[in-house]
Amino acid sequence: MNKLKAIWKAISPVVLNKYLLALIVFAVLIIFFDKHNLIDRIRNQRKIERLEAEIESYENTIQENRQKINELQSSDENLEKFAREQYLMKRTNEDVYLIEE
Repeated sequence: MNKLKAIWKAISPVVLNKYLLALIVFAVLIIFFDKHNLIDRIRNQRKIERLEAEIESYENTIQENRQKINELQSSDENLEKFAREQYLMKRTNEDVYLIEE
């Protein structure tokens, strides 16, 4: 029994070091060299968050444009106001003066 304990005490640091070394090598492979490594995952997650924010801003813009379209289609007064402001349109008997600030 004492011989086994002595042998185990002699072997155990080597065995534990092998397992520790294997664990470290595995962790390094997973973090840096794997096809789906940790660094790429973090980079892709940030990209996904940025793209989702961009999608949200585009959806807000689309909603605003739909409201403008509905407003322009609802009355001729709004359509005339839009045409005058955006395209500098005028009636035949009017003069338009542009004032730049």
